[in-house]
Amino acid sequence: MSKKFLALLISTFLLFNTAYADVMNLKAKSAILMEAETGEILYEKDIHKPLPPASVTKVMTLLLAIEAIDSGKIKVTDKVVTSKHAFDMGGTQIYLEVGEEMTVDDLMKAIAMNSANDASVALAEYIAGTEENFVEMMNKRAKELGAKNTTFKNATGLPEEGHLTTVYDIAMISRELVKHPSIFKYLTNKIDSLRNGKFSLINTNKLLWRYQGVDGIKTGSTSEALYCMAATAKRGDTRLIAVVFGAPDSETRFNETAKLLDYGFANFETVKVASKGEVLGKIKVLKGNKEMVEGISLKDEYVVVKKGEGKNIKKEVELKNFLTAPVSKNNPLGVLKILQEGKLIKTVDIYPATDVKKANFFENFNKVINYWIKKGS
Repeated sequence: MSKKFLALLISTFLLFNTAYADVMNLKAKSAILMEAETGEILYEKDIHKPLPPASVTKVMTLLLAIEAIDSGKIKVTDKVVTSKHAFDMGGTQIYLEVGEEMTVDDLMKAIAMNSANDASVALAEYIAGTEENFVEMMNKRAKELGAKNTTFKNATGLPEEGHLTTVYDIAMISRELVKHPSIFKYLTNKIDSLRNGKFSLINTNKLLWRYQGVDGIKTGSTSEALYCMAATAKRGDTRLIAVVFGAPDSETRFNETAKLLDYGFANFETVKVASKGEVLGKIKVLKGNKEMVEGISLKDEYVVVKKGEGKNIKKEVELKNFLTAPVSKNNPLGVLKILQEGKLIKTVDIYPATDVKKANFFENFNKVINYWIKKGS
């Protein structure tokens, strides 16, 4: 992609985005709309401004928990014993008693639905030994995900000096969270209960009732942070993530989040341009134990385009003329070019489906024999 074209593309997008920013007129201190598959930013307002996130912090708490569950480190049936530290948590809680046992599954429900601080700390301690150790994990994972302006001080989001993040960083963490299908069991649960029906849970995310396609994620509010939210919704192949910080009241938080999602679904669509393992071409291999190797995409690949323009997407495959063994499946052998109305918008590396070893003497001998047999026939 030429530098001139790239500059024009960025300028056009920023102009369009800025123009819509004026129309949106959001009251929230900061806001972002991100397409989940690509991470492309569709709307922004002060997205890198560090602010207190309140219980939206628990997006990271839930991410580390679901990663521990999905990796087998912990099980949803494991019983967690409540510590004095977890018991002492203020704010929203499920009123755990010291020594009370609760399953990981129930703690996940309490965190995702009720935003329970005591449940968050109990689960954090179970995963990492102490809340302090868990917070170290939170900050390390944040940096791994590109959340550069985030400093977590606790697992709950309760007010603490220096506990800050940005809507961009929370969007990136949310993007990772929604890659885990098992998390939606908790995020979409509207009404449930704990302790054999004795303690009711009602999900704090009102958009689950109000907005088509919403299936997460987390609300939060304190007097310092005001009203915050991270939400995600999917319609067709398009999944969006909207985050708002510092809305003046609860209804404004939900309304402005819905406004962001409306804008995204009305103006953009996600188009899959390659599937994981999809064969995009074949290349001849010289001196190898195989004569040909397939070139594949290593993962699902997507682009975001304006609504209705997906049909204008074209694909071009460019492969090397040949390869010489040995061939490593870790080295790209070509590219898939994605074009829209003749303009390059994305390139995808193409990799060998398998390694190809150098042919030994007997394999080369067989090739020669087969060549002469075919020529003679």
